[in-house]
Amino acid sequence: MSDKKGILLETGTNEFEIVEFSIGPVSYGINVAKVREVINPIPVTQMPNVHPWVDGIFTLRGRVMPLVNLPRCLGNQSTTTSPKVIVSELNNYYVAFLVDEVSRIHRISWTAMEPPPHIANSEMVVGIIKMAEKMVVLLDFEKIVADINPEMNEKFNQLTSSPADILEIRKNKTILVAEDSKLLRDLLLGTLHSAGYPNIILSENGQEAWHKIEQLIADGQPVENKVHMVITDIEMPQMDGHHLTKRIKEHEKLKHLPVVIFSSLINEEMRLKGQSIGANGQVSKPEIAQLIDLVDKFIL
Repeated sequence: MSDKKGILLETGTNEFEIVEFSIGPVSYGINVAKVREVINPIPVTQMPNVHPWVDGIFTLRGRVMPLVNLPRCLGNQSTTTSPKVIVSELNNYYVAFLVDEVSRIHRISWTAMEPPPHIANSEMVVGIIKMAEKMVVLLDFEKIVADINPEMNEKFNQLTSSPADILEIRKNKTILVAEDSKLLRDLLLGTLHSAGYPNIILSENGQEAWHKIEQLIADGQPVENKVHMVITDIEMPQMDGHHLTKRIKEHEKLKHLPVVIFSSLINEEMRLKGQSIGANGQVSKPEIAQLIDLVDKFIL
């Protein structure tokens, strides 16, 4: 019982922790929830015809994983002779990133994170965190992994055909999607359309999604007449998916609105956190077939 209380206290506060690391003079961040450990470099085995960002593969605690040369990926010049390796888990996929230095952990409010400016290569960035003495760039690690492992994107298209009566019901349903990654937002939109859900309200973060929901209930009409489900990522600037879910489930007019969390962070601990704030379902990216099954379960 005490463990559950701890989880409740930590969840939905709109805060997160990042591991700060650097490449050259630039400071970057990765969500602590994605990091399994930080190690010194170990020998890698080179593989033929691998992606140019990948130095090779290595084995750690019985798991074989690729080593992504992050300076090469980002076009930055490494300035160290003693780099570090961040071992991470994204979308149930283990991958390691070579960086110059790992410095410290910061606890930050999502409101301190701003969307990236639309400049060259900004598709690699999901947000900018303003600190007192510097700015930290939060990278889109899902996009990096999808680029080196195309099978991730293929799973977004693994849909089975549905009978005509199901398609007829789907076309009258409206789904609100909150996802900050443009790559995944576009893939999710295309997949939902292909599955027969044409009415999608897109939001780039939880704050934008919440404003749209508030607008839907402003005229006093039942929200279930206007939107039938929310699909949300967890990591997003301004407001994260856990805080969005908590707000929905604590609102008298919204508490029955189904919310499904679709995130690369879904593991045992995060699943418990999602359950504690009332999420109706949780699916790890990129298992789109499971997501569509859950959507059908709650709104058909």
